[in-house]
Formats: sequence, structure tokens, C-alpha cells
Amino acid sequence: MYELFILSLLVRFPAHGYLIAHIVNDMIGPYAKISNGRLYPLLAKLEESGLIEASEEADPEQRGERNSRGYQITEAGRTRFHALMLDTTSNPGEYQRIFMHKVPVLYLLQPFERLYLIDHYINYCQAHVLHLTAEAEDLATKQYRGYERESTSLTATLGVMKHVEDQWQREVAWALRLRQEELVRQQGNDAQEEQTGVSVPHKKRNHNQNQNHNRNRN
Repeated sequence: MYELFILSLLVRFPAHGYLIAHIVNDMIGPYAKISNGRLYPLLAKLEESGLIEASEEADPEQRGERNSRGYQITEAGRTRFHALMLDTTSNPGEYQRIFMHKVPVLYLLQPFERLYLIDHYINYCQAHVLHLTAEAEDLATKQYRGYERESTSLTATLGVMKHVEDQWQREVAWALRLRQEELVRQQGNDAQEEQTGVSVPHKKRNHNQNQNHNRNRN
């Protein structure tokens, strides 16, 4: 998960270690934090794998040898970023959290890839809703041992399950809005392409590639 966070940051702009730590902690906070003892070995591993490159830079606002190192993504890193973005099978129990961090960088993917991820997340959320609905009905209708004399506990348990189901229903509604926004965006791009004869996603992708090329040269 942290690998995706770091690559999704560096695919947009180079950053120093302290900035990476700051942004990642903002993303996963307020109680979860990535320590320097965990971050810098991961950065070193990504560098050894050829996914990122490090450069020593003097930064007057920061002190310390580690904090003076700047990082930028490589072409291999972009390929790895793309693979991680399209990965929907790893860490299924944490995919809700992972998807929320994919959304800000969906624009870096192709239109059909964006729809694929959004549709997958809709199905992922709906599966949770169906599971909770079925389990709650099963629990309410069957006399499970231990609940015979614990009607208060049973009611509270069913209430918790309904609360979680409502949360997943809101996730479904949010994902459906994302899908509708994406369809409107693609329709607008198609209309512009018909008028200009230029593929909008292709033009945008070239613009991003030129920006990244210039950054690598600098």
C-alpha cells in the first residue's frame, strides 16, 4: 500500500523524503503514521529496484542528510505505478482504503481503465451490502445459541450490522457519482475530439509525458 502511495506522489512531481513523509502521513492519519524507520528503507528498496532515483540536493529549509535527498520516479516506476493502480486483487480487506487513494490519480489512466476501477469498486461495495443484508437476516431469523436470552445483545448486534451496511450504501452512492462524472467527462472529450479532430486523452497524456521528461532532465 505504501509503495502505491509513494509512486502515486512521485509520478506527479519529485519530492524530498520529508515531503513524502508529510503527505503520506496526511493521507493515512490521524492515528496511523509512517515512521522514518519504515519510510527510508522502503525508499531505498524502491531505488534499488530501479523504480525511483535519488539525488543529493541542498535544501536550506531542512537539516539532515536524509532530508536533503530528492526522489523522482523512473520509467520502470511508472510501469509499476500503472500495475498497482490496476491491481484489484491484492489486499482485498483494505481495498476501500486503497481505492480512496487511487481516486486522486485516476486521471493518469486511460478512460476505459478509470471506468474499470470505478465499476470494480461499485461491485466491491455492493458485495459488502449484500453480505451484511443476508447475514443480518440470517441472524434475526435463526435462534443461535447464546442469543436466546440476550435479546438486547441481538438487537445491538443487528443495529451495528445495519450501521455498517448504511456506510457501504453511501460508498456505493459515491462510486456511482464518480462513474457518472467520468461518463460526462468522456462524453465531453468525445465531443471536443469530433470538433477538433484531436484525441483529448492522448493530448493530455503527451502533456504529462513532456512535463515528466522535463523534470527528469532537470
